[in-house]
Amino acid sequence: MRNKLPLPLCFFLLISLTLFSKSNAGSLVVYWGQNEGEGRLTDTCNTGLYQIVNIAFLSSFGNGRQPQINLAGHCSPASNGCQRVGTGIKNCQSRGIKVMLSIGGGTNTYSLSSPDDARHVADYIWDNFLGGNSNSRPFGDAVLDGVDFDIEGGEAHYAALAHRLHDHYAGSGKKFYLTAAPQCPFQNNILHEALTTGLFDHVWIQFYNNPQCEFTSNNPSGFKSSWNQWTTSINAGKFYVGLPASHEAAGTGYVPSQDLINHLLPIVRSRKYGGVMLWDRFHDLQSGYSGKISGSV
Repeated sequence: MRNKLPLPLCFFLLISLTLFSKSNAGSLVVYWGQNEGEGRLTDTCNTGLYQIVNIAFLSSFGNGRQPQINLAGHCSPASNGCQRVGTGIKNCQSRGIKVMLSIGGGTNTYSLSSPDDARHVADYIWDNFLGGNSNSRPFGDAVLDGVDFDIEGGEAHYAALAHRLHDHYAGSGKKFYLTAAPQCPFQNNILHEALTTGLFDHVWIQFYNNPQCEFTSNNPSGFKSSWNQWTTSINAGKFYVGLPASHEAAGTGYVPSQDLINHLLPIVRSRKYGGVMLWDRFHDLQSGYSGKISGSV
């Protein structure tokens, strides 16, 4: 006859397992703003699928350029037509969803010429999108929750940008976030200097369009090596697996939902794991990917 565990010990083990599971539960993050067909920001948040939404992008800034958002067909900032996005931001935040301004993207219309240039850009972002004041706020009086660095080109000096934003954050009395979306190759990453500041709350690594570090269920070693290097070399709050929401969302790197649940997630679950980032809302709307994985992330 097998020995039975004392009842108090059973309860202790059950509670411990529950707390461990919750501590390693992940969030879903999505990019919104680059396809009019994805619908309104409010509708995106009303799905209840996402905990963080990145508005993409502030795509022009630095080196003498006038900073400019580009939300594809959603609105025209030139005619002050993006004020209604501010209403969407507030609606999302009322549901407990964090809404970030993502800067950069896959264009050649941004760069930083010097640390001073970086600080000027940070001041502009603070005054026009975060806790500062300006008469030209594209989203009106909506206050975003932070800044996401989706830097895929341009010069260096993003560490100076991060430091200046952090200085603004520290003096505000409100929690603002710094996040980043580096591509998965660790060596020579353009965001490396910024990420080594230790100022970033979340890092969602783009495991797509880079076959050498993407996940494949039959040979996950490249992915596993990249994930381990990022999570052990960079001091950040949480790390996320960045994936395309459909085959069409990226050239390579799509992971079928069952492969994600059964094979990828067991590799990454740890206290540093934050969840899954998806590019983007339009493709997720077409594929339903987030709905397939939300209960398992």
